[in-house]
Amino acid sequence: MKLAGLSLWLGAMAPHRSLLDRLGLDAHRPQPDETSEALLRLQTLDPGQQGRVLDTHIPVMDAPRFDANKVNTYWRDRVLPITDVIVSEDLSSHNRIWYRIGSEGYAHSGAIQPVRTEMNEVAAGLPEGGTHAMVTVPYTDGRWTHGFNQPVAYRFYYETTYWVTGITRASNDEVWYHIQDDKWDFTFFAPAQHFRLLTAEDLSPISPQVPDVMKRIEVHLRDQVMVAYEWDEPVYMSRVATGAQFSNGDFSTPRGHYSIFHKRPSRHMAAGNLAANSYDLPGVPWNSYITEEGIAFHGTYWHNNFGHPRSHGCINLPSQAARWLFRWSLPNVPMGEQFKWDHLSGTKVDIIE
Repeated sequence: MKLAGLSLWLGAMAPHRSLLDRLGLDAHRPQPDETSEALLRLQTLDPGQQGRVLDTHIPVMDAPRFDANKVNTYWRDRVLPITDVIVSEDLSSHNRIWYRIGSEGYAHSGAIQPVRTEMNEVAAGLPEGGTHAMVTVPYTDGRWTHGFNQPVAYRFYYETTYWVTGITRASNDEVWYHIQDDKWDFTFFAPAQHFRLLTAEDLSPISPQVPDVMKRIEVHLRDQVMVAYEWDEPVYMSRVATGAQFSNGDFSTPRGHYSIFHKRPSRHMAAGNLAANSYDLPGVPWNSYITEEGIAFHGTYWHNNFGHPRSHGCINLPSQAARWLFRWSLPNVPMGEQFKWDHLSGTKVDIIE
């Protein structure tokens, strides 16, 4: 059983026992192998691990609990050092994970996106028609034309993905990628070093030797988890955030039997997209659609608070988990293509209470 991102799923899950019992897992005693190793790695973070503030502002406390003393406040998009991962003692919380911020104090993980700062070599050229790229810094600004003094169109965040169609090398040695927007059909410009061009390996199928009909996905709404199965054996689990009820309507993810039929490594979700509602979200990564109305599995960069309903119908995943699911499930999106439709052979999805 693998662990998705920094969620520490097994060690921090609220005490819903039925799913864990059925899978033969103990929430307070992770299985030996990859899970235990992942937990160890996450609790001995190297100095390069950072966190980006997601909310308008967040408090830093002197202990990993909400009733502790506040020692500082940080504002949206501030990048902070994460030096440890703590599981709080609050068993009533759906998300017990706290991050230690340097030596200053503790901040709840739900409002911090784990990020890194990794610069990239600039490509000498691009495939004809374009290719996908991923942001590898906490954020970078997409501008209406190349130049750091030009107006900003959008801010592009860590692990978001985009379709790159060109390169501009400015006279001052700045290099800019051309970002083709898939929603509005605009072209933006962003610093090339802030993007890693995706390779065939990034999109290569996982477990291709398993027959298509022997792969399936379950989404458990009560437990807020996704489980992937091969031959009826669980091979991957991640916490999720499914649809919720809001003051302007009920956006709960509907129960039922579905298939993945449409996949896109990148999607600008904005007006007219179910996942976005009133938001404007460029570069949403690793989208796997299950309904014509737009319900999809996808990576999430605007919150890190999985384990509780909060979306507008879609199934929010940590971006690393969304990428795993994208590669593992059918249909496959070939390298060099922006999307794939297949209503016949997509991986089955059961959304259950």
